[in-house]
Amino acid sequence: MATTTQRGVMRALLDAHGRTYADEAGIPLKDTPQPLYRLLVLACLLSARIRADIAVAAAKELTAAGMRDPRRMAEATWQQRVDALGRGGYRRYDERTATQLGDGATLATERYGGDLRQLRDQADGDTATIRRLLQEFPGVGPAGADIFLREAQTVWPGTAPYLDAKALQGARALDLPTAPAALLRLADGAEPAVLAAALVRVALDKKAPRAVREAARA
Repeated sequence: MATTTQRGVMRALLDAHGRTYADEAGIPLKDTPQPLYRLLVLACLLSARIRADIAVAAAKELTAAGMRDPRRMAEATWQQRVDALGRGGYRRYDERTATQLGDGATLATERYGGDLRQLRDQADGDTATIRRLLQEFPGVGPAGADIFLREAQTVWPGTAPYLDAKALQGARALDLPTAPAALLRLADGAEPAVLAAALVRVALDKKAPRAVREAARA
């Protein structure tokens, strides 16, 4: 049974960090082709060893440059992709990532008609199969697939609750339960994607667990 302390920690966690990365990147997530593709791009950017705020900024710059769907991403020149990534501060991996985004856009178009719902349907909605197929996109490894699924569970409820190893790392750092059902009960109605994002933010920031606990005691 959850303790009063755990309930307070969960409230403080969600108050401080309860925002999805898609929301931060300005992606109005829907079960339609363009938002899902933009989420895939964001997952690719977040996969690199680079700060999340830089990846989010780079995703915004790609969108501002018109690269909102696979066709436009593929039609953009390599240099245009590099320049957009650079404007977002994504400089360490910009050249490699520009190539990966171009190749991934071609894959999305040729295999799925630019619609990642076809990927989900090809997997018959099976989460493990979706995760495997996502990793066929250049730059999207296991971590990137997890990022996509953590966020996409809002519009792909068949994959929910998706609380991967990184999210559970955040739960352990806060001395919260690691069973998804128990975490969701503590979250008291919060969307699984919001909970997952909050836990991941704690896992990525060494100072966050202490700050959350202090806020819970205040």
